[in-house]
Amino acid sequence: MTDQHRITAAISAVAGERASVRVDGEGRVGVVLDATGLGQAERDALEQRIRVAAGVADLRIVVTAARVERRLIAVASGKGGVGKSTLAANLAIALMRGGRRVGLVDADIYGPSQPRLMGVEGTRPTARDKRLDPVPTPSGVPLLSIGQLVEPGKAIAWRGPMTAGALSQLVDADWGAVDTLVVDLPPGTGDVQITMIQKHRPAGAVIVSTPQDLALIDAARAIDLFRTAGVPIIGLVENMAGYACPRCGELSDPFGQGGAEAAAKALDIPFLGRVPLEIGIRTASDAGQPPALREDRVFAPIAAQIAEWLATN
Repeated sequence: MTDQHRITAAISAVAGERASVRVDGEGRVGVVLDATGLGQAERDALEQRIRVAAGVADLRIVVTAARVERRLIAVASGKGGVGKSTLAANLAIALMRGGRRVGLVDADIYGPSQPRLMGVEGTRPTARDKRLDPVPTPSGVPLLSIGQLVEPGKAIAWRGPMTAGALSQLVDADWGAVDTLVVDLPPGTGDVQITMIQKHRPAGAVIVSTPQDLALIDAARAIDLFRTAGVPIIGLVENMAGYACPRCGELSDPFGQGGAEAAAKALDIPFLGRVPLEIGIRTASDAGQPPALREDRVFAPIAAQIAEWLATN
């Protein structure tokens, strides 16, 4: 086997069809590497394997990549305390399990809880060429959170321009092959929501509410913000929808019953489903093991409707 054939075979063995190899008469090796869909760490690792496989000093690698079409799903609520972050984390995992390449952005400057929910609390992202590298999580959904950009326990007292800049850092990070970004927004209709709509343009929004009237009033305001800006509403999710006593099994509705479904009908938007008030969801979330990691009867049907919406819009 000639050196040219040996080098080409060795590089093909580690890079497959991603690499096009050329060896000239003086032993110089050129490789065009297609890195489409790879994150920075994966690209670096593949380049290193190619250099080792080639075994020559005069090696030049040119990296190319096609642009990945990435769509943003905003998870929003009119008020805090309705379980928006828990829903966002589990929807991201359920969408991934359904076959999409999903990343999760925690843009909730008032209470960034995704690092805890996703089991990577205390882990900080790295950066390369002024772009952040998302943090891997045990679920397989990469994460970037505003909570990872500040010291633990420190208040995030930022004015509008700072929140806008932080949001852009998270959204414009090196997401690699991710085709769907789930963005956990802060509650309300403030700077972060407006920046998201104006600069990053979500494909659609999922609104979260409890069944009680006060939460639904605020949910209607969030819906109005997105509608006014021309962002489609994918649907409304009712959280904390009924409580089953773990001792006696009796069902109760401390936050009311059916309010979100009725509101969705009145507002002419899809009703995506209910998430019950269950101790198992709370304990698994606090432990950094979102319930959607398991065989899931609650979040998977909601995620399936969102995936269907993405496929047809």
